[in-house]
Amino acid sequence: MRRDDSISHTSARPLLEIRGLGLDFGTPRGRVHALRNVSLDVPAAQVVGIVGESGSGKSTLAYTVMGLLPENADVTAGSILFEGKDLLKMPAQARRSLLGDRLSMIFQDPMTALNPVRTIESQMIDIQHHEQGSRSEKRARALEMLHRVGIPDPQSRIGAYPHHFSGGMRQRVCIAMALLVKPTLLVADEPTTALDATLEVQIIRLLKDLQKEIGCSILFVSHHLGAVAELCDRVAVMYAGEVVEQGAVRDIFHNPAHPYTRALLECDPGRIKKSTRTLPTIPGEVPSLLGSKEGCIFRTRCRHASNRCVLENPVEYRIGVDQVARCHLLDEERLVSA
Repeated sequence: MRRDDSISHTSARPLLEIRGLGLDFGTPRGRVHALRNVSLDVPAAQVVGIVGESGSGKSTLAYTVMGLLPENADVTAGSILFEGKDLLKMPAQARRSLLGDRLSMIFQDPMTALNPVRTIESQMIDIQHHEQGSRSEKRARALEMLHRVGIPDPQSRIGAYPHHFSGGMRQRVCIAMALLVKPTLLVADEPTTALDATLEVQIIRLLKDLQKEIGCSILFVSHHLGAVAELCDRVAVMYAGEVVEQGAVRDIFHNPAHPYTRALLECDPGRIKKSTRTLPTIPGEVPSLLGSKEGCIFRTRCRHASNRCVLENPVEYRIGVDQVARCHLLDEERLVSA
């Protein structure tokens, strides 16, 4: 069954609706089609993960939602509806006013996200510029949030500079700042990448607890499948600028429909049952995104590729109740079973 563009994953309207989004980067070598026909929903009070290899467009999508794009970026198609309003059509000032208020972000590297020459106190007070209240009241709220994210002795640490904290503690500070404004949507761009495995687990659990407490939605970008399985309600799998499959985490992890999703899961070290010195990989490389692309973008690395994959762009097909994928194999399976 082909997917209807109007399909919603819940009866209520999603908090964030991305529809047919296309984005190019202008370069001396030509236009790079970084995002192509991306559609994605983030329901209210849910966590949606975006996974894929490096270069798949995960972070580009996150930065597009936040409006933090370089000058050579050009949105060529689609819409990004946040609370029913198209962010792409908003005046710059109106969209900017959402940042640090209704929209908040955790960046990948906490050391570059924080200002190295200002104290944590001054940065956490400034982030509350939308809030009413005196400086002492804002400082008290900052102390409370530092305590909630696990910073020991926040009363004395709040006056420190970013370089006085370890990497894990800096990321906790960034999480505290992002959630201090109680956003409706939190965009987290690989917030655990720079951390070791033990700290990663702690940060994931912290995000999970705070998300439930505050009730916000999270768009969680990661290449770590285990983190997505632990934290997320839904997941979208991206490859070379396209969403090739999306659905509930349980459905995607237990019944992957797209060959790329299956290949990603086979490469997850957590799923390897026998001891081995050689980790599985996906043969080939992510294709260049320069110029127009015909056919399935994954065909050069897919063991199931056929002539149809060269000639036709796959459309989305529904699998079960709440899962869709872009693959010609699903159409062929439907015809065989019909």
